[in-house]
Amino acid sequence: MNASLQEVKRPDSKMPGTPSKKGPFSKPVRAALLSTLFMGLGQIYNRQFIKGLGFLVVEAYLLIFWTVPFQWAMWGLTTLGDTPQSRKGFEIAQGDHSIFLLIEGILFLISFLLLLWFYYLNIRDAYKVAKKKEMGIRPNNAKQMFKNIWENGFPYLLLTPSVLFTSFLTILPLLFGILIAFTNYSAPNHLPPKHLVDWVGLGTFVKLFQMKTWSTTFYGVFGWTVVWAILATITTFFIGLIFAVLISQKNIKLKKLWRSIFILPWAIPQFVSILIMRNIFNGQFGPINRTLMDLGIIHTAIPWLSDPLLAKITLVVVNMWFGFPFWMVLMSGVMTNIDKELYEAAEVDGASSMQKFWKITMPLIMFSTAPLAIMQFAGNFNNFNLIYLMTQGGPVNTNYTYAGSTDILISWIYKLTLDNNQFAVASAVSILIFIVIATFSIINFRNTRAFKEEDMMS
Repeated sequence: MNASLQEVKRPDSKMPGTPSKKGPFSKPVRAALLSTLFMGLGQIYNRQFIKGLGFLVVEAYLLIFWTVPFQWAMWGLTTLGDTPQSRKGFEIAQGDHSIFLLIEGILFLISFLLLLWFYYLNIRDAYKVAKKKEMGIRPNNAKQMFKNIWENGFPYLLLTPSVLFTSFLTILPLLFGILIAFTNYSAPNHLPPKHLVDWVGLGTFVKLFQMKTWSTTFYGVFGWTVVWAILATITTFFIGLIFAVLISQKNIKLKKLWRSIFILPWAIPQFVSILIMRNIFNGQFGPINRTLMDLGIIHTAIPWLSDPLLAKITLVVVNMWFGFPFWMVLMSGVMTNIDKELYEAAEVDGASSMQKFWKITMPLIMFSTAPLAIMQFAGNFNNFNLIYLMTQGGPVNTNYTYAGSTDILISWIYKLTLDNNQFAVASAVSILIFIVIATFSIINFRNTRAFKEEDMMS
């Protein structure tokens, strides 16, 4: 009896699948620790020699060939160079190019983060294989491993190029544009390769908000940008609504013809239309001024594009011409899908035409189009084409730095970068644009009934 009890208590007679806890760590933890120490050691511990050697070769290659370049890239990223270009007689001694060092540092930093993710996969693999072995499940041999990769890992193999392209073609430029805002990269004293660029932290933002030469321009341009975006969105929205309601009336004939005519401003390429409008509103030889003067309505030319206030009004009017067809077509479709029984029931209750519009038509239109209106507001906030092609930001404003009276933030950024090499300020303004648009969009999307309905359905 005692012998049988002792035999039952023997540790060697455990049931299959029972975890072993010999030593200070379990086998899965030991495998994970070995793979943390050096890639592939955990796999070799699990007797997966081909996989382990593969990981070992990868880390050995990285240590041998990437250690020095990585250290150099991190030095360049943190210092942005320490040797400026110099001239000795007729020879030019090339120094450090701060922008090249910044891009190289970001490139190696993204690569390092991807390698950390790969290192984590190596540790997780070692732990999971050891866990399965401890539970009595045999790990895959080399043939089974490649077969499993082909059958179950094929989608990940296809996604790998997308991840790499996204990392280096999307994330890298975004990081570069953001980091520029925290440097003094600008003409004339910090423009490579002749001069070095330095990290200045929040100095560019402080200059933008507090230094009078910059803050006056920023506040003025930012205020007009907000006004422009609101007016451009509201006017096109409601004019499109008015035309959609008028065309949908029962007594209107040739509805298809009217829709086709009104859609033309939207169908014609905007680039061509803006240049035509620019000539139409020309103060000297524009047909509008010429016609009004020939009719005796005016005696002097109206400065449509040379007076600050008139130029802004002209931009809003021209934008109305380009923007209302989209809303007209969209709202016509929405109104077509409204159940006619709602109007019939309202008529039975004695509702007038205006009451039916405000109580039935308008709420349903807003429900369907509010998200698009928010998106158009963001688009108008960055409507570079109309502003630059129509007025080029003019007329000149002597109180502004590198900006005109009708410049919005995005056209100001264009002038700062391509015309005046003020890259740091332009990058800071870009970040502020993103913050404003993202905040506005998130708040409005969260308060839009269409998205609330989706949340309730989900």
